[in-house]
Amino acid sequence: MRRWLAAFAGGGALALALAGCGAPAGVDRDLIDDWPAPVAAQQFVPAADVCHHSSQQVGFLTGYNPMACTEGHRVETMHVGTFTGPDAQGGTPPQPGSKGMRAAHAACDTVVNKALGADWRSGRLGLTVVLPSVPAWSGGARWYRCDVTEIASIDSTAVDLRTGSLRGALSGAAPLAYRCFNPKLLKDEIEEMVPVSCTAKHHAEFVGVWQAPDTSYADFTRGVKRTHQACQTMIAKFAKVPDNSQLDFRAGTIYYQPYEEEWRNGNRGVQCFLWISDRDLTRSMKNAGTKGLPVT
Repeated sequence: MRRWLAAFAGGGALALALAGCGAPAGVDRDLIDDWPAPVAAQQFVPAADVCHHSSQQVGFLTGYNPMACTEGHRVETMHVGTFTGPDAQGGTPPQPGSKGMRAAHAACDTVVNKALGADWRSGRLGLTVVLPSVPAWSGGARWYRCDVTEIASIDSTAVDLRTGSLRGALSGAAPLAYRCFNPKLLKDEIEEMVPVSCTAKHHAEFVGVWQAPDTSYADFTRGVKRTHQACQTMIAKFAKVPDNSQLDFRAGTIYYQPYEEEWRNGNRGVQCFLWISDRDLTRSMKNAGTKGLPVT
């Protein structure tokens, strides 16, 4: 036995000890083939359907402390996807505005909208795509997280503390959904959209999200008339009135467009509102028809 141990400790000693000797029963002279193969290293992948106390732009493992969504939190991970193909082959995570980042945003849009029950931009919600850190990417991480937050208002990205999952938040009664507002104006600028009940006096109502064409941000921002007309079409559909030249005399438009960085990452959603400046509304204009939105 000591000879076997000594022989195993040194290959040269093994050759001398076994030279000219037969192997004992059950021994095949290959001392390494019976060792189990080492277990492959497992790359960390975050979980979906968990919540977090604070938001992350980069998914550092040191800051990963998931919790149950029944606890007070500010962020909910609704989906974890995987980069594949050319998007997974770079030396660093996809950069803002890259094809990979746009693909991740598009995938998150689809999954999150389905989970919420409507387009996330139609309510007090924010969507963030979280990527691995550079060291994690170098180590093989290829995941991305779709994180959803409840925001304070359409004018503020401040994140509210909440309990409970946001799944289904934009279906049914949908307390987070945008409805009626009273705009606060400073000359021709919207200072704030103050939410009010649609049965209270108001002058604006959310009508939907227009998906703008895939063009440059500069071209998009130059196309003010195009955006106005697109939101008018949404008003016509929402209120059930003709989409024709008289629409300008029925209602104006207010719209919120993505910031440039959001646009570069693939967000083309424009939030459209109908706007009545010369009279008070005391009901929703949904399906109101030409009596609800007369030509004035």
